Amino acid sequence: MARKLEEIESEVLTLEPPARAALAKRLLESLDDLSDAEIETLWLEEAESRYEDFKSGRMSAVPGDDVFARARARKS
Repeated sequence: MARKLEEIESEVLTLEPPARAALAKRLLESLDDLSDAEIETLWLEEAESRYEDFKSGRMSAVPGDDVFARARARKS
C-alpha cells in the first residue's frame, strides 16, 4: 500500500535542517523537468483546491491592499 503524503511529510520533518534543505532542493529541481502543460495543470489544481478551501470556510480571504502592504513591510 502506498504511503500517504501526510506520513511522508511527518517523517521528513524529523530530519535535521540540512537534510530537509537538501531534500527540498532536489524536489524543487525535479519540477524543472515538467512540461508547460503539466505545470499549468498543477497550478489549476492548486487554484481549485484553494477556492474549495475558501468556499468551505477552511481559508479566509485577505484584501489585496493588505497583502501588498505586508509584502512592502517585509521588504523594508
